[in-house]
Formats: sequence, structure tokens, C-alpha cells
Amino acid sequence: MMKRIEVVAAIIRKGDKVFATQRGYGEFKDWWEFPGGKMEEGETPEQALIREIHEELDARISVDKFLYTVEWDYPQFHLTMHCYLSSLLDEALHLNEHEAARWLGKEELHSVNWLPADVSLLPLIAKELS
Repeated sequence: MMKRIEVVAAIIRKGDKVFATQRGYGEFKDWWEFPGGKMEEGETPEQALIREIHEELDARISVDKFLYTVEWDYPQFHLTMHCYLSSLLDEALHLNEHEAARWLGKEELHSVNWLPADVSLLPLIAKELS
């Protein structure tokens, strides 16, 4: 049976833009994604997201709204990714694990090379940014 991985992702919004990060490590190095990570035992998705964003970006966020759960089969595993629209509680953002980041407006969403699972979110995000 295929390995299953459950993660949370933050679509951090500021005005009419969302925050995208470029992976600095691993099999998908240089691909773009929405930041987040694995849930730990006993955590709610919201708690996991707040912790992960703090670890990855030194940022404090509010989790504003559930957007969508992506189910995606990668060759090695099945990914379940719970995605939430979020906003920054202060302006501090520091890339601890990523090599680059960008704020993307609706017209720029397709300007980076997204991980396959993240691509499916773009129409939903474009609608939110309209």
C-alpha cells in the first residue's frame, strides 16, 4: 500500500498577493510551494500550520479560512494537503528552509514552477484574489 502523508499548507495573503516559497532541499528542490508541513500527533490542522510557519518563516499568522484539501499521488506517496487562507500578524518573515520567496498577484500565479499538488489550488486562489 502506498505511503500516506498528511500536511497543512498556508496560503498567506497580503492585500491582492499570496506568498510563495521555493524549496531549498530534497527531491523537489527549486520547485515552488505554499509553506507548511506535517501535522504532529494530537495537533489540529490550524495548530500545525501556526507551528510550521513559525518554524519555517519565523512568522506569526492567523489562520483565517479553510480553502481546500488536495489529494495527490506522487510516485512515492499519497499526499493529503489541507490548505488554509492565512494572514500575517506582523511583517516579520525569514526564510529558514527555503531558498527564495515571492509575493504573487493573480496575474503572476503561473510565473513560478509549482509542485504538482499546489497547481490545483491556483484557480481557487485566483478567485479569492479577484
